[in-house]
Amino acid sequence: MKLTEIDVPGYERVVRCDDSDSGLRALISVHDTTLGPALGGLRMWPYLSDQEAFTDVNRLSKGMTYKSAVAGTGLGGGKSVIIGNPKTDKSEAVFRAMGRFVDQFNGLYTTAEDVGTTVEDMVLVREETRHVTGLPREMGSSGDPSPYTAYGCFLGMRACVEMALGTNDFKNVRIAVQGTGNVARYLCRHLHEAGATLIVTDIVEEKVRRVAEEYGATVVDPEAIYDVECEIYVPAALGATINDDSIPRLKCKIVAGPANNQCLTVEHGDRLRERGILYAPDFVINAGGIINVSVELEPEGYNERRALEKVRNIYDAVRDILAKANAEDISTNRAAILLAERKLEEGRAKK
Repeated sequence: MKLTEIDVPGYERVVRCDDSDSGLRALISVHDTTLGPALGGLRMWPYLSDQEAFTDVNRLSKGMTYKSAVAGTGLGGGKSVIIGNPKTDKSEAVFRAMGRFVDQFNGLYTTAEDVGTTVEDMVLVREETRHVTGLPREMGSSGDPSPYTAYGCFLGMRACVEMALGTNDFKNVRIAVQGTGNVARYLCRHLHEAGATLIVTDIVEEKVRRVAEEYGATVVDPEAIYDVECEIYVPAALGATINDDSIPRLKCKIVAGPANNQCLTVEHGDRLRERGILYAPDFVINAGGIINVSVELEPEGYNERRALEKVRNIYDAVRDILAKANAEDISTNRAAILLAERKLEEGRAKK
């Protein structure tokens, strides 16, 4: 196993792993541990280049720092990625090698499942390191974090609907969902049960067809989702879908969803505000999963009731950010970043 340290300004530790025996090619990025050890998921994705993987893991890692800071998990931010196709490149050897890679951080970084990985994959990682969360309930862990991410997003979306639409009712609210992975499916169930009208898309036909059949959703082509007339656009796939190309096309009043790093740059949050579109900062609204797995690390161990109590705070967290942005006449994105940075500064002062 070859480990290569990469110096990245502003990050505590970034390491690349190349393991010829298993075929593992991976990166772990620890952004900031001011508030506690880093916790963040393990993503597996067929990146087009090593640079794309490097950019993604660092963006995700920083986002986790902000997410945990605002959510008050008492943890720092980190992330890991495996370069590979989750449909064809998974093996026991790959995930066990990933476990040994995680273990090299000696507890500075703890992992969990993310896009392209599962609870079962984490069980294999656990064979080589104790620094993993989101394991099966029968192992005393919290299981798949997706339902908690979705539930937190649903509550945060309700806060947005109340402010932007003047109602707390989703009945007949048109919601365009980009991506129908695990979190999105759970979120669509909440929205369907609340009476919303769903328009969905995904690059995987089987996934989108399943959601359409379960929740009576209308299916559109992936590129057409930006042009759908709706009240809420829900980024629920990969990041950076809020950018120079997509913002002029959006026909919504709210952007709110579970994807990480939805805005390509901070300025794109400003552009949404200029267009009169209310944006729920991703690292505030999608914190349910990390909140849930963070409870595993509490001294008394995992307790679902405690986890749900903390996830329900996302409603108030989103409301507070929206109010802060209005009061300071800035974008919600900038308001959330300022709050996260303030919490980090307070943590540094205590140290």
